[in-house]
Amino acid sequence: MEWRKCRGGRQKIDRAILALLYLGLHDDNRAWKGFDWDSMNRLHERGYISDPVGKAKSVAFTENGLKESERLLIELFGAESR
Repeated sequence: MEWRKCRGGRQKIDRAILALLYLGLHDDNRAWKGFDWDSMNRLHERGYISDPVGKAKSVAFTENGLKESERLLIELFGAESR
């Protein structure tokens, strides 16, 4: 089954990616950008991360994006925050 056909698929994937970005947290507010480009662009459009387009191998979380990423990691995966 293709995830794009799932009910709320994109939003669920974007929430999971935002949560997983927290696992690659470094330098206080940066995360490695090794996820789907379309999802990364949507997260940028929603104001959670800096523009993923560019030479840098990581993106910066906005203040709200960092908080939401940590919250979603706990909610979706039951993970402990740092």
